[in-house]
Amino acid sequence: MSDTPRSNRLTTLWAITIVIGLGLVLNGVIPHIGLLVILLQVAFALLHGAQRYGWRAIWVFVAAGLVISNILENLSIQAGFPFGHYHYTGGGKLFLVPWFIGPAYLATGYLAWIVATVLLGDVRRNSHWLTTIGTPVIAAFAMTAWDLSMDPRASTIGQTWIWENGGGFFGVPLGNFLGWTFTVYLFMQVFALYLRSRGPLPTAEPDRTGTSDLQGVLLYGLTTVSFFTTLFTGDHKTVTDAAGHSWQTADIYETSTLVTVYGMFFIAALALLRIAQQRTAAPAPTAAAGATKRAEPETLRPSA
Repeated sequence: MSDTPRSNRLTTLWAITIVIGLGLVLNGVIPHIGLLVILLQVAFALLHGAQRYGWRAIWVFVAAGLVISNILENLSIQAGFPFGHYHYTGGGKLFLVPWFIGPAYLATGYLAWIVATVLLGDVRRNSHWLTTIGTPVIAAFAMTAWDLSMDPRASTIGQTWIWENGGGFFGVPLGNFLGWTFTVYLFMQVFALYLRSRGPLPTAEPDRTGTSDLQGVLLYGLTTVSFFTTLFTGDHKTVTDAAGHSWQTADIYETSTLVTVYGMFFIAALALLRIAQQRTAAPAPTAAAGATKRAEPETLRPSA
């Protein structure tokens, strides 16, 4: 079978990875480019996920992410659970939530999922329950690490959404981050349970020629770049949250950058080291396995 289609898929994914990477770098200086980056990240998730798990599985990820996030966002806006009391500004809403929020969950959520599979293990058919539950947990924390850095900028400074009672973390309440972890865990767990039931068999190795852990981890790590950009280019002024507390934008920018270094960047560094470790150790098990296979006929051969 020709390797040309696989090579083309690999080239396409790397091209998308490079374009998204450039978009993440420019996100802090070019207005409104963030929405385009989100849509490109969703395209990456679809193509990368289809290569890794198949189209049916990745559509389960998309459906679970869109439905669960929208239900819980609307529930929280109306009742305060699980994020707290807040509301979105602007238009273009699906019920009470802007249309781009769902794709944002999918975009960064898929990257967080890839990071989690590198750190703990991918979920396959009949995977151990530790992996089936643990990988969504790690992914949920990796996803929340992004919101921990992003939310004060988007809400307190940008006022894309308003926390009606303010909060101790530059106008954002603790419950928001707990709600993020809970929400992301739910749709990741649905995806993991599907993979355990109907996903690729454990013996089926991922198509490493057409898809790569490295692409997802790099994009997850590059998400931190915009925080550095905004640190040096953002306006320094005083902003006030809905509870009447005033905050200095310079403090928010610096804290967000600090948090992302020891949050997202640290997680990405761990994943990159894990990938390097796996690639370094890969030849040894292969050689050992080959020696074992060659030895098996000798042990099974009846003695004369």
